[in-house]
Amino acid sequence: MGDTIIKAEGVSKYYRLGSEGAGRFREDFGRWWKGAPRGEEAHIWALRDVSFEIAEGEVVGFMGANGAGKSTLLKVISRITQPTQGRVRGRGRVASLLEVGTGFHGDLTGRENIFLNGHILGMTRAEIVARFDDIVDFSGVSAFLDTPVKRYSSGMYVRLAFSVAAHLTPEILIVDEVLAVGDAEFQQRCLRKMKEVSSEGGRTVLFVSHNLQALRNLCQRAFLLEKGRLVATGEPGRIIARYLEKENVHFLRQAYDDPFSAPGNEVIRIKRVELIPQFVGSEAVIDIRTPLDLELEFWYTPPFAADLIVGIHLFSLAGDCIFDVSSPRTDVSAGVVSGRCAIPGNFLNDGSYYISIVFVNNTTTRLFYFEACLSFEVADYRENTSWYGKWIGHVRPDFPVRIFPSAEI
Repeated sequence: MGDTIIKAEGVSKYYRLGSEGAGRFREDFGRWWKGAPRGEEAHIWALRDVSFEIAEGEVVGFMGANGAGKSTLLKVISRITQPTQGRVRGRGRVASLLEVGTGFHGDLTGRENIFLNGHILGMTRAEIVARFDDIVDFSGVSAFLDTPVKRYSSGMYVRLAFSVAAHLTPEILIVDEVLAVGDAEFQQRCLRKMKEVSSEGGRTVLFVSHNLQALRNLCQRAFLLEKGRLVATGEPGRIIARYLEKENVHFLRQAYDDPFSAPGNEVIRIKRVELIPQFVGSEAVIDIRTPLDLELEFWYTPPFAADLIVGIHLFSLAGDCIFDVSSPRTDVSAGVVSGRCAIPGNFLNDGSYYISIVFVNNTTTRLFYFEACLSFEVADYRENTSWYGKWIGHVRPDFPVRIFPSAEI
């Protein structure tokens, strides 16, 4: 690990949400309709007194619920916006992918935008030319290189933007949730590239994602933000556990009516995922004896005729995989597809768990990974047990164990 390359000191960012008599009917009426506060109360601290240091060559993940301040913090580090209080000191060139279209001019072609971005990063023409073929090959948009990027799909846009940022050797690479726009195969290539530029190129990577597995595998350290404050820093597995414990315990259902706004991509869109305890009691958590049914529905638009496999991954809160089960290869037509997985009672140990669901095509191609979509807690409510401590292990199946006097053996 190298010397400090980024240092944030007491960074705060204040936004006004509007003021009385702003003169914009839509804003004023909307604020009145929602009962929003006026005057001095109509504001938000997107960041509040955030301080940290990041070393050269370090890969750091930023976590937190929506609205926690992650994107605002990256914009401050990128110098896209200025902090209200505090400061960020850094050195070296910064390449940022904060939203689709960052740094590109829509009327310029892909080729022209590669050179434009290179010049913005301080690269000479000779340096850009030397890396040009690698950029184009990685992006996979060579057929559209002389087309204005405003005609690109969001996936093509992100492919080219990431490829430019990763190949033009910035000292700091900042990537927000924008990679979720790309397909699964390209996301994996991007993650491998970020690992490569850090480990081999010595560059610093700041990464925001709700893909907890990617954060765990890629990052050396994770930061957790809550309501604009940095509340925890440390090893990614530990920070992920705290995040899930804070945000998602007892998160037993997700349902979406509109396929266009549901989680997923052009092939898979989630309609419903639900964990249904078969025994419902008054307790807030699930009794270890309770069988669980995992039900899912999703919109499926296969790009071509192919078999589909759906896998269920159960993790402990610390990120240990408890099991990985999957459906058989099934020829499924386009439309709404349903699935179910039964988890027997008397199987899981008391503790907290989360579930991820993977959709696979032809046994090898990952179509979509619905990370940490459900989470739940299991507790032991049995009476008259002789053991009052924590049982070891993640599972405690009720297998029969018998002992015999030596005369009966």
